[in-house]
Amino acid sequence: MICNFRLRMASFTVALGLLLASMLAPDTVLAQTNLSPESNKLQPISDFFSHNKFTDVEVSPNGKYLAVIISNLQGRLGLATIDLEQETLTPKIIAGYADADIRDVNWVNNQRLVYSLTDRSLQPGEFNRFPGLFAINRDGKDERQLVLRGFADSSQKMLPPNTFFHSTIKTGESDDIYVTEEKGDFSIKYSTTELLRLNTITGRATYVQRPGITTAWLTDNTGVPRIAMTYEDNISKLFYKAPESKEWREILAQSADLDDFWPLRLGADGIMYVAARPDGDKSALYRYDLNKKQMEKTPLVNIKGFDFSGWVVFDDKKNKLLGVRYETDANATIWFDEELKKLQKTIDDLLPATINQLTVRPAANIVLIYAFSDVEPGSYYLYYKNTDKLTLFGRTKANINPATMSQKDFVRFPARDGLDIPAYLTLPKGQPAKNLPLVLLVHGGPFVRGVHWAWDEESQFLASRGYAVLEPEFRGSKGYGFLHEKAGWKQWGLKMQDDLVDSVKWAIAQGYVDPKRVCIAGASYGGYATLMGLIRDPDLFQCGVNWVGVTDIGLLYDTPWDDSFVETTKYFMPLKVADRDKDAAQIKATSPLNLAAKLKRPVIMAYGVLDRRVPLVHGKKMFDAVKQHNPNAIWISYAEEGHGWYSPKNKIDFWSQVETFLHKHIGPGNKPAAQ
Repeated sequence: MICNFRLRMASFTVALGLLLASMLAPDTVLAQTNLSPESNKLQPISDFFSHNKFTDVEVSPNGKYLAVIISNLQGRLGLATIDLEQETLTPKIIAGYADADIRDVNWVNNQRLVYSLTDRSLQPGEFNRFPGLFAINRDGKDERQLVLRGFADSSQKMLPPNTFFHSTIKTGESDDIYVTEEKGDFSIKYSTTELLRLNTITGRATYVQRPGITTAWLTDNTGVPRIAMTYEDNISKLFYKAPESKEWREILAQSADLDDFWPLRLGADGIMYVAARPDGDKSALYRYDLNKKQMEKTPLVNIKGFDFSGWVVFDDKKNKLLGVRYETDANATIWFDEELKKLQKTIDDLLPATINQLTVRPAANIVLIYAFSDVEPGSYYLYYKNTDKLTLFGRTKANINPATMSQKDFVRFPARDGLDIPAYLTLPKGQPAKNLPLVLLVHGGPFVRGVHWAWDEESQFLASRGYAVLEPEFRGSKGYGFLHEKAGWKQWGLKMQDDLVDSVKWAIAQGYVDPKRVCIAGASYGGYATLMGLIRDPDLFQCGVNWVGVTDIGLLYDTPWDDSFVETTKYFMPLKVADRDKDAAQIKATSPLNLAAKLKRPVIMAYGVLDRRVPLVHGKKMFDAVKQHNPNAIWISYAEEGHGWYSPKNKIDFWSQVETFLHKHIGPGNKPAAQ
């Protein structure tokens, strides 16, 4: 349990107060447009890879207060509340710790909040505590720890540490919340997600009856659990408990591999909003009648060329649909409410260069806006409806100047077999878009949507050093229809790899890229693809940067200390990657470790010692094999990192080495900056 709360807050409050006071000046309207570019000076690497100073803003249910998570002068994240009816917007610091950082704040009601903790000074490998859960009033009173942070504290009468925040009662009038208790670990066959209703004043909790091995839950706006998802033997089932019933009723069952039907939100009168793909390819947003067990034939939102990915926006008190947020090549919002439609246009006219997501409380005068783009990491604004006044409230990365960042464009190109491949292309600002050195950045997963139209620290850093960056959504990637995803099943090192080569050839054909200066890079699956690229296509790729990459597909089956569920190797891997028995020859032919003698191009291989997703043995075996014949193989490891880099110190170290490596092998771009 966190002790001496007030003592720990004392120094934190002073530092956070000074920082908040300096940034919450109420007249800094449109300050982002007043930043002048310095084109002759390289942006310091630390500006790209340091932690955000300003991480979250949440609006109370009545729209009168803000909860703000912001860094103090020592880099610790604390929690402040702001009364929006006060003209000065004076922050009140209500929580902060010298040895922890606040994260994931949520309003329980207009007076009470809950939050959990992390420690940004540590890498994931050093984490020895759970996030816990804490409740506090907006004036800083009546703080209470609800969930333990470690099993060693089990003598305390609280919920166990494997308990996590789930949701609030959407009307905002209850002191209760819902939490989930994750029962099980990676050594057993199934993991069950229990749902509990928890009172944030008393700390008392009650379990919700579940229909099976539950994995997900939905509650209605009155706080009653109505939807439960279960999973067993690769079958996902959806259960519904009607208002007049005490029993769960099965609505449907589906293969867990297909994701054909996914519930998003309960509406009024037994209507549920779902993402579904009745045609077997692109998903869309539908209304589903739970009583009739029937989905409407006409989708509410259907996007050509993309799966529906987003969420619905409700007036929680009236349980009324207001709009839908979704993603295509970029994010957008559809408003069904006419007033909100007009409000969105007004704000978009004021902030035309960004995507502007509104948090609106119908009865409130002030609207919170989160504005972001490919060149803007994210800023928060306040809009006053009665005066049409727009005020810059805070920026997530104050040292990043959007005017100096590089534009990211969505493109499509045909693969060699005719499949349409989406991609994002970032060209370095201020340089002719011709004969540039290219970094082909391959996303991990691989069966995920890997790239989004938003500011990205890696691609923007590379572009700032003079490199074009191409990020293909190769076959197997989600977000572009089931057929696009399925086309990548069992294609590691094969057609998925062809797509990467074809993306580079497309960029060369457009004249953007010098064919003699191309490097391939990526993490996890992207690291695997990097190694395969250097082995298969050494004439195209002059060098490669692999971090935490798979080197032997067989090892994905044979490392029992990794973090995969039993179902991963039983169902997912044989279907989507390779069956270790039936596809033994393919596994051998497409595992870089078996082809290490062919890797002769310069390569960086970087791994986290505590990685459980792709354990260190992947990297060590591959590097030991490559270094015997390749003097240009570089090994990097971080003792306290896991599957990727968390610590800004390690990020800065890694990307500094990458910068020098790229300059040596596919320069000249900009010369490496002095550190």
